[in-house]
Amino acid sequence: MIHFSDKVVNEEALAHAVARFKEQQIILPTFEQQKHPELIPDKIKQALTKVGLWDINPLNLFRITWKNEPKEKGGLFGNPNFIELPKALTGVDARIVLMIGKYFPTGAHKVGAAYGCLAPRIITGEFDPTYHKAVWPSTGNYCRGGAFDSRLMSTEPIAILPEEMSQERFDWLRNEVGSTVIATPGSESNVKEIYDKCWELRNTREDVVIFNQFDEFGNAAWHYNITGSAIEEVFQLVKTEKSQLAAYVSATGSAGTIAAGDYLRTKYPHLKVVASEAQQCPTILRNGFGAHRIEGIGDKHIPWIHNVKNTNVVTAIDDEDPMRLLRLFNEKEGQQFLKSVGCSDELIAQLPLLGISSIANLLSAIKTARYFEYTADDVIMTIATDSVDMYRSRLAELNEERGAYSELQAARDYESCMLGQKTDHMRELNYQDQKAVHNLKYFTWVEQQAKDVQDLNALWYDRNLWGQLFNQVDRWDELIREFNDRTGLLKMYEG
Repeated sequence: MIHFSDKVVNEEALAHAVARFKEQQIILPTFEQQKHPELIPDKIKQALTKVGLWDINPLNLFRITWKNEPKEKGGLFGNPNFIELPKALTGVDARIVLMIGKYFPTGAHKVGAAYGCLAPRIITGEFDPTYHKAVWPSTGNYCRGGAFDSRLMSTEPIAILPEEMSQERFDWLRNEVGSTVIATPGSESNVKEIYDKCWELRNTREDVVIFNQFDEFGNAAWHYNITGSAIEEVFQLVKTEKSQLAAYVSATGSAGTIAAGDYLRTKYPHLKVVASEAQQCPTILRNGFGAHRIEGIGDKHIPWIHNVKNTNVVTAIDDEDPMRLLRLFNEKEGQQFLKSVGCSDELIAQLPLLGISSIANLLSAIKTARYFEYTADDVIMTIATDSVDMYRSRLAELNEERGAYSELQAARDYESCMLGQKTDHMRELNYQDQKAVHNLKYFTWVEQQAKDVQDLNALWYDRNLWGQLFNQVDRWDELIREFNDRTGLLKMYEG
């Protein structure tokens, strides 16, 4: 039976959570407030003006939204953060718009996915913050978001991630949030090793709860409701009379972010939902495997929470291209070259908002525009999950490995990696293609992770199930309001 967090299952654990939150002055925002932060009480907004975006302060739970002001401290809320990239950079007529994740706490939108997993367990008594440790298995930003959310909810986090991920991730987890960190063998592609460590913890410790983003429907539900709504709002801001929302592009990753496409499909039925992955590990494209350098997107399996019946296209990006463009966008010589080909100073200043996987999403959007021959009336939305701030060490490694950057190299990178994107290494998925991808879940989730094959079949054949899973947030908001009423803390901020 697929799990729904829709009722209290352990009143004792819930009572412990209420007492802990009351003691630590922790108020849970509703999902509706994360979607519409204008609904946050004015006194909480006033208090936030004295809080830094990354501060370990429970009030920052109210900053889990796409609508934070782009300020390090004291900012409130406005429109969702986004940038539009012009043809001078992309080489295509289609309008490519990226949602910006840098202005979430921790600098990435994964704090939202983690909240969608942890908060429902607390308000139903499935997680006791006075006893349980929260385990966050991840190949990148999810464990950072989970550790941050855990500290804001007075809970001890355990982060699991591959040992070859960027040093910035490890340093921040250990030094800034004081998380226990477990480094597993391998790199971005080594997800099974993370799962194996989870099983080891599950079998040897009773005080841990595993929040596996690849099978936690709270991850997808958060993006369906919050990210999907933010994208819709941005489209309304940028569209013209002739505009149509033609495509939504997202790295497959844990299949949380791509769930925004399920929401957008309810509003724009002809939208193409495009999955982006690494050419070196083309799991959906070719049932392939391998290692790659596009940090944060995971692979070599199909996430349990990926509604592949709603994925229309798969693209695969050569991981060399984002690495080269990371230098183009951030080195002084690269920026000088971009100015010479018509990119504005304002645009060039914004390009560091794109991290490695963000650049891969951009390249998949370009491939999609070329494949479907989109025009200036077509808008492609995609995600800049995080910024270059997560990859400064990678830039240093590239400079050491390849030598100082030059405008000549910038010209090569722009011509080859940006304008040179073609429609190879991509495929439209028909019904049978989608079913074949879905069936790959069996080998990871039934054979290795003890899921029930009946549930696997339900995820394909039950037409109502996905809607029920995505729309749990309405019930969660009811339980959050009841929880906050029991702590009594909101009374200080209301009226």
